[in-house]
Amino acid sequence: MILEKVQLFSSKKEFFFFLLACLFILSYSLLIEYNNFSNLTRFDSQIVTTKVLKQYTKTKLTKKDTIKTYQVLKLKSPQGFSFYTAVNKSTQNILEKVVTLEIWAGDINFYEYMSSFYAYSKIIQIDSSKSLKYKLNSFIDSIHEDKNISSIYKALYSATPLNKELQETFSTLGISHILAISGFHLALLASILFIIFKLPYKFLQNRYFPYRSYKVDSFIFISITLLVYLIFLDLPPSLLRAYAMLIIGFILYDRAYKIISMQTLLLSIIILLAFFPRLLFALGFWFSIAGVFYIFLFLLHFKNLHKGWQFILVPIWVYLLMLPYSLVIFSSFSVLHPLSILWTMLFTLFYPLSIFLHLVGFGKVFDTLLMELIALGQTNANVSFDSYYLWGYILLSLLSVRLKYLTFVLIIFSIFMAVEAIYQVT
Repeated sequence: MILEKVQLFSSKKEFFFFLLACLFILSYSLLIEYNNFSNLTRFDSQIVTTKVLKQYTKTKLTKKDTIKTYQVLKLKSPQGFSFYTAVNKSTQNILEKVVTLEIWAGDINFYEYMSSFYAYSKIIQIDSSKSLKYKLNSFIDSIHEDKNISSIYKALYSATPLNKELQETFSTLGISHILAISGFHLALLASILFIIFKLPYKFLQNRYFPYRSYKVDSFIFISITLLVYLIFLDLPPSLLRAYAMLIIGFILYDRAYKIISMQTLLLSIIILLAFFPRLLFALGFWFSIAGVFYIFLFLLHFKNLHKGWQFILVPIWVYLLMLPYSLVIFSSFSVLHPLSILWTMLFTLFYPLSIFLHLVGFGKVFDTLLMELIALGQTNANVSFDSYYLWGYILLSLLSVRLKYLTFVLIIFSIFMAVEAIYQVT
């Protein structure tokens, strides 16, 4: 006899009380953020300690028709707010270092504080100590001769942002999502940890603690290990979403609740936004949500398909239904873009293997292949789609949860945009 999974909320009243609790948490979170905002803008300038997330060179044409070169820093404070500032072009490489600055935030409003803003600044002190993340990046740099290859691995292992040129290259190939650490990577890491943990645990369990639950203990080991990794990476929004869903999913699974449902996804979104309201302004967070939404949408309407067909069709389905977001937001495409389905499938083998090879001293094995991949993405072209395409598409997507036939409309819509994109670049 197979027990049917039950829904988390048995009545609308229970869901209402859940929303009420989350609203209280959200109010408290916003109160804390507003207090930090008030402290930042209370005086003309403020001394802040931040971490450098990005550092890149930029040029602009001055009023005197001369070209001015300077560097731009993206920084994040311990309070959670991030901002951009400009520094002298001769400033040393301070990426991933802790920097104390005096900033003039000006007349920024609360919305800008919660999303991101620009501030004039003066560097007071640069912490010369090397963080663990800095040491990891230096280790990767020492292995690879080409800076682009190093950048790829640093993006994969330490969530270090790619430079603008590489971002455009991989956006053209449609594989930006596999180079920006997300829930996809977290799932792969969880699978690796599961395999590593299983054999020694089973051996010890049979001899010393047969009363323990392997299911619970493996989850505790994996969740703690992944949490340490998330903190090491400074809690990227897409990974935070994936981690929250991992925790929520296990709790529901352990109590025989239904996991793969839109209700679970909605639950995760509400809880995360209540505790971390800044995620509302994080594009990576919403991209991650969209990817999971379309996977759940497929499993909702095509759950009776054979598992083999599901395995084959899900990558194609996700590619097609995420394509409108890519075309409208990134405006980059090439005829090789559809091959991202293949690249994504191969990545499930490449990612854990590359980690192992770096650990045993053979990290350069894939360098030539990666250089060839970068070369393929050099023939990029821009495409142009109005934003109303995307808003209409999002509305159709939400309606398709209830109306199955609209999923076929979504596929036709995506194929139409793909054909139009090919037309624009050829």
